[in-house]
Amino acid sequence: MTEPKSEKKMLSRREFGSLALGSIATIAFSQTLLSACSTNEGVAEATPRIIGPKAAPIVRHWVLELQEISSDLRSSSIPVRMWQEKIEALFSRIELKDLLKDIDFETLRKRVEMPDLGVGTAPVVFPVIDGLPEKTVFVKKIFGMKKGRAIVPHGHSNMASAHLILAGGFHMRHFEKLEDKGDSLLIRPTLDKNVKPGDASSISDEKDNVHWFIAESDESYTFDVIMLDLAGKKYDIHNLDIEKAETAGNGDLRAPKIDVNKALKKYGKQHHGEQSS
Repeated sequence: MTEPKSEKKMLSRREFGSLALGSIATIAFSQTLLSACSTNEGVAEATPRIIGPKAAPIVRHWVLELQEISSDLRSSSIPVRMWQEKIEALFSRIELKDLLKDIDFETLRKRVEMPDLGVGTAPVVFPVIDGLPEKTVFVKKIFGMKKGRAIVPHGHSNMASAHLILAGGFHMRHFEKLEDKGDSLLIRPTLDKNVKPGDASSISDEKDNVHWFIAESDESYTFDVIMLDLAGKKYDIHNLDIEKAETAGNGDLRAPKIDVNKALKKYGKQHHGEQSS
């Protein structure tokens, strides 16, 4: 592995406040949470821009840094844990109030039709930016859900993603993936907390691989940056039945894998608070 690249000059939190996410159009939550993801999405799609000329230089800097960090991961110039650290640091510098104003989020959120079970997802389109390839190396999406709905508990293989809370709030749980047993994952709880707008998290095969979000506000949204097929291997998602997990000592759990329909039926909507243990 080559040495990680040196740090470049970073913009301040307020300077990053004018980040543009672009207009969105709702798509269905289908076979897996990322069934609609594609590394072939482009920035020049026929989607109306919503960012004024004044924001363009800041947008360019932010997006180019996002592309550079993700390109470094794709080429194995940095390890995935460093990618997680860098992306979360990038998210932490966003002035969320200014960001939401600049992207006209109050209008955009009304365009996301959220299902009764699980989440609604929508692709994010950046404006055309000098120096940014038409096809970004990362997938970019917004996830939205109603109160009590969930991004069902699931693990990942050969992928990494980072998540910025845009609005609402979530009960977020993360687990380390210790071993893939074929029909189950051996996992260890690492995070269990409530998160609010401006908070961020990330997952990979190396750190906090399994996550589970339950929306605690009438409407809750995340902005996600997703890297697929890392190390040239096809990505996969493993939906888990946490309620049926067996204890394995040291607080570890052996959670069986389940298909997406069963996962949505059981975890996609909370009827009486949270699922029982």
